[in-house]
Amino acid sequence: MLPNLVTIADLHTLIPEIFVCSAAFGLLMVDLFLAPQRRGLTHFLALLILVAATVLTVRDMATVQTFAFSNFFVRDVASDVLKVAMYAVTAFVFVYAKPFLQDRDLFKGEFYVLVLFALLGMMLMVSAGGLVTLYLGLELLALSSYGLVGMDRDNRTASEAAMKYFILGSMASGLLLYGMSMIYGATGSLQLDEIYAASATAGSDTLLAMGVVFMLVGIAFKFGAAPFHMWVPDVYQGAPTAITAFIGSVPKLAYFGMAYRLLESGVGPLDVEWREMLAWLAAASLVVGNVFALAQTNFKRLLAYSTISHVGFLFMGLANASPMGYSAAMFYAMSYAVMGAAAFAAIMLLSRRGFDAERIADFRGLWKTNPLHALLVLFIMASLAGVPPFLGFWAKLVVIGAALDAGMTWLAILSVVCAVIGAFYYLRLIRAMFFEEPEGDGAQVHPDSHLRAAFAINAVALLVLGLFAQPLLHWCQAAFPV
Repeated sequence: MLPNLVTIADLHTLIPEIFVCSAAFGLLMVDLFLAPQRRGLTHFLALLILVAATVLTVRDMATVQTFAFSNFFVRDVASDVLKVAMYAVTAFVFVYAKPFLQDRDLFKGEFYVLVLFALLGMMLMVSAGGLVTLYLGLELLALSSYGLVGMDRDNRTASEAAMKYFILGSMASGLLLYGMSMIYGATGSLQLDEIYAASATAGSDTLLAMGVVFMLVGIAFKFGAAPFHMWVPDVYQGAPTAITAFIGSVPKLAYFGMAYRLLESGVGPLDVEWREMLAWLAAASLVVGNVFALAQTNFKRLLAYSTISHVGFLFMGLANASPMGYSAAMFYAMSYAVMGAAAFAAIMLLSRRGFDAERIADFRGLWKTNPLHALLVLFIMASLAGVPPFLGFWAKLVVIGAALDAGMTWLAILSVVCAVIGAFYYLRLIRAMFFEEPEGDGAQVHPDSHLRAAFAINAVALLVLGLFAQPLLHWCQAAFPV
């Protein structure tokens, strides 16, 4: 008689994932029979799916670790917090994307379905209890992202970006998988808890150490950390801005969850080796991201290099390899997801049919034509630069504190220097908005009321969450109890 591999308790633990998967398939079928002029229903249903997923996750919010499917799936406070953050940022992206896609005749159900499948992959990544589950979620996210980037098939730039993303993303997945195979060969297990136990007694196992190196390279590739960042600027610039807003924000939460599961839950006893590698990756990302951003005139490429520098800050928290460091890195990942979505929304706010506000020069004179939205963009730039009391300031502060706690004073000093450099290229946009004369009729804000309202909420949230950052930080700290 075969053992009972699936129980009701297992399925109950996966209720949010099962719902999102079923809903994505259901939405695909509904959209198939909708006339183009009724596609707004797809948009509404996609938002409703995110609300329902949030309710299902919060209703049974984990207080202790719960395992399912022979420990290959784990639900805990960290995974639930990350999932709720993913739902929220994805909802903002949906609202931002609708008018942008409509203006470019790209408003199709495939966008929402692919994003929901990508979301499902991310949910599996942050709840992975084994290497198979994690890789399954990663590939579901990756394949959906490749399709999203290449959605505008008639655009040569977007097609080129999709091809680069596919080739380099496949390379990253291969390196990660190769590292996982080495770890499996050294430990004889695919479950993270068993890998952890085997790592604690492995000693100086060369195969295991090589597996960790390859795995770390794969993680750095997926994050877009230097020197594995070559795909980030081209993909961010080439993809439609609505797609860039998604892939540039929400997946950072999933990649943090992946890094935590692999490095801490899997090979945590080998932290002496991978902590130093993470620190040097953080340093390289801080320098490369901030220095190269100085030369950019395209705002999307500037934000791409800015993302690389922010990954450096996030890695500072991970390099601490303690509950303090992990909570700081999670707080930074959540903060950047909110800031990143708002930054790309600023581009969509000034874009319209036949025009994409991708250059810094396109923001000239926004203060004269629309003072309110100029002030909101100022909030976003100030938060990205780490100006108090905005959310970005507290995010940088906690990861710098984590680096100091880990004895990495040199990295903390470097991060402060790079933050000052970073403030300069954010100030370039602020100068264009407030102190430069507009070109032609000046920057014009998109008339869509939902886009403007969501943008205002997102931008003001950066100030409000900065003024009241403690509840969010305590939420992150509760995910990693000492």
